[in-house]
Formats: sequence, structure tokens, C-alpha cells
Amino acid sequence: MKRANTFAVRPLSDSGEQLLRDQLDASVALWNEVNYERLMRYNDEDDFDGDVWDADTGQLEGKYKGILGASTAQQVIRKNSEAWRGFFENKKKYHDKSDTSVTKHPEPPGFWGNKDDGRKLHTVIRNTSYTIEWGDRSRLEILVGCELKTRYNHTGRLRLEIVGNPNWPDYDKQGRLDLWYDETDSTFRASQPVTVSDDARDTPLASEKVALDIGANNLVSCTTTTGEQYLYEGRDLFDRFRETTREIARLQSKLPESRYSSKRIRRLYRKRTRRRDHAQEALCRDLLERLYEDGVDTMYIGGLTDVLDTHWSVETNAKTHSFWAFKQFTERLTCTAEEYGIAIEVRSEAWTSQECPQCGGTDRTTRHRDTLTCPCGFDGHADLTASETFLERHTDQAVRPMARPVRFKWDDHTWSEPPCSHESPKAQRTNPSTVHHNGNVASGKSA
Repeated sequence: MKRANTFAVRPLSDSGEQLLRDQLDASVALWNEVNYERLMRYNDEDDFDGDVWDADTGQLEGKYKGILGASTAQQVIRKNSEAWRGFFENKKKYHDKSDTSVTKHPEPPGFWGNKDDGRKLHTVIRNTSYTIEWGDRSRLEILVGCELKTRYNHTGRLRLEIVGNPNWPDYDKQGRLDLWYDETDSTFRASQPVTVSDDARDTPLASEKVALDIGANNLVSCTTTTGEQYLYEGRDLFDRFRETTREIARLQSKLPESRYSSKRIRRLYRKRTRRRDHAQEALCRDLLERLYEDGVDTMYIGGLTDVLDTHWSVETNAKTHSFWAFKQFTERLTCTAEEYGIAIEVRSEAWTSQECPQCGGTDRTTRHRDTLTCPCGFDGHADLTASETFLERHTDQAVRPMARPVRFKWDDHTWSEPPCSHESPKAQRTNPSTVHHNGNVASGKSA
């Protein structure tokens, strides 16, 4: 089965870091040149596919192989080819009336930034052009081109220190390595696809289920059949997103009529997106690690239509789509879940945010911010209640009595528990934003 090891790496010296940056920058430049040649041919063609494969990639490979090494230059070009094939495949599906898997007109592969606006430093390395040693002093060694070796007086492969431990240290085969620089936290990161034995189960006794309520103010609220509940708050993130958006609007208002953007505006857009993507990636990783430890093997998430029906206000939909990028997040969540062997199932979560878990009614409940109340006497956290209702609706397993929920807030680098995340019963009764007033967490049932 296919899995992936994702980890941070550190160069061993300042010259090693600059060499690595030059390697990544040259890879971006090669991608952009190949993509430009293909995009020009695609736009010049009137037929369905466009004659993008006539681009002289051999000449571009020769131009960059001295810096990257021939194998890495080939991998960058191959990755671009894969992106174009995926684009054409999605385009065919979009025009096929009998295929509803692609509903939005696909766009050709884009560029990896530029020198003026900032590049997303990134490279791909063939499976035979890098080696990894796991242990007390884990390290990654990658192939670099002869021009870089001469420029930095370097011999052999570039050695990088690996930070952390792999999820899959024992694998049968390694795939093409992705290596990039994460500007959000100033860290080099790598992803190593691996093939592991089918009998290497992720969690030998995994059989538990989890349901996720993906929303706006609380990004993820989830309940497991083990009785665990996790709540990832998003208000602070959205406030920063909105602050940056206002600054972008202010700068745009000062532009001449003939201009629509500037370097500073583009930098703010890029910063806003990367900050959100970093929080998404960290949330997926943190959540899946916890669910993995809980023995979860199946995750239920709601479809996009259900989110639109439930979160109907203009402001909430702006949070769910413009800020949180719901579809992108669910795709990222799915990819991360695959690493842990957790299956994703998209199910209907309609009315779970309005349904009272105590009497089952939906027409008399009232939601105010994070609180759901019902005339029957129920009073609890709306999103946690929704995730519990969602879970009970789609699983045949009994849901164990709820533990106190664990809340997480974003601190720009990690999702962490604020003080008093696990509150005392007295604190719970005086804080309706996280628990039911009757002291039972996200459940209208007696303990």
C-alpha cells in the first residue's frame, strides 16, 4: 500500500543552505520555462488538446542539468508533463455530459511564481538520486549538479539533517522525493512516497469511527466512537485573514485607475494564502495523529452542498470558502488520511447543526454563535453537538459517553491547547461556549 513520510530538513551549514536554495530556485525556473513553452503552444492551437508536446524540453533539460543534475532536470519536466496530462483528462471529463466528476472548467498548469513576486522554492528528485538513513541521527542526501558543486566547492551529495521521526521507517520501495521551502515557518520540508507491505496495518486494532463538522468559526469539530471530542477554533485566524483583506482593499483604492495590482498587494495575497495553507496542513497532521492514536479507521465528512445549506449567511460563506477554502481543505485532509490508513467517506450532514440530540427536533432549536438551545431544555455547543449527531446518524456502532472536549487554538506554528482546555465541571457550567449547561459534553444524555 502507498504511504508517505513527511518531515522537515536542515542544511548543515550556511553554504549548504544557499546551495539548496539555488537548487530549488533552478528547479522553479526550469518548471516555469517548460510550462511557458507548453502554454504558448496550447493557446495557439484551436484543436481540443493543443500541441503542447512539441515544446523543446530537451534543450531546456540541457540548459539546467549542470545545476540540477540530469536526473532532477528530467523529473521536473516529467512532473510538468503529469500536470498537463491531468489537465487534459479533467478537460475531457468536464465536456463529457455523462461524467459529473468535474463541474468546474479546469485551468492549465500554472507557474511556480517569479523573481519579482516571489517563488515557491520546490524541486523533485528521482528515487535513485537520494538516500535516507533513519536513526538517532537521521539524514537525507540528495544529488546536485556539477555547476553547483564547483560554485560552492562541494563534493558528493548534499547532506541534510532530518528533524523528527518517520511514520513509515520500514518500507519496500521509495518514490520520487518532493522537497520545498515553507516560507510561513522558514523551514525546508520533504515528502517521501513509500510502498509498505499490505499486512503492515496502520493500527492493528483500528475499528473506531469519527465524524467531522467543518465550519467557519470553528474550523473542525469532531466526535469519535471512543467518546473523544476535538475542537479547532478559527476566529483568530479569520480575524487576521480579514485584516489582511482590508489592507489589500486599502492599497487597491490608492492605485491609479489603469492599475489593478502592485508588488505589495501581490505579496499580501501570497502571504494570506500561505498562512492559511500552513494552518490547514498543520491541522490535518495534528488531527490525524490524534485519530490514529484513538484507533480510528473511518472518517465521515459532510459534502459541500450540506455546508452551503447549513451555513447560509454571507459572512459565514465568505469564511467557509474565501478564507477556509473548504474543497481544498477536504482534499488535503483526504491525502493526509491516506498516510495513516484512515478511509474517508462523504456523507450527508444536513440538519445536524439544527437537530436537538435530546428530543430530535429541528424546528424549534435556536443557534446563537456557538450555542444550540432547544425548548426541551437542551443547551450545548452547536458544532460539537452537530458532529455527534452526524456520527450517530452514519455509524452502527454505539457512541461511548463523551469525554470533555479538547480545544485547540493556532499560534502561527502549531495547534495547541490553551490553558484550561480540559475544564473542571464548575468551569464547564459557566462556559457555554464549549459544553452543555447540564455538564454533559456535547450530548443531551446523562452520563
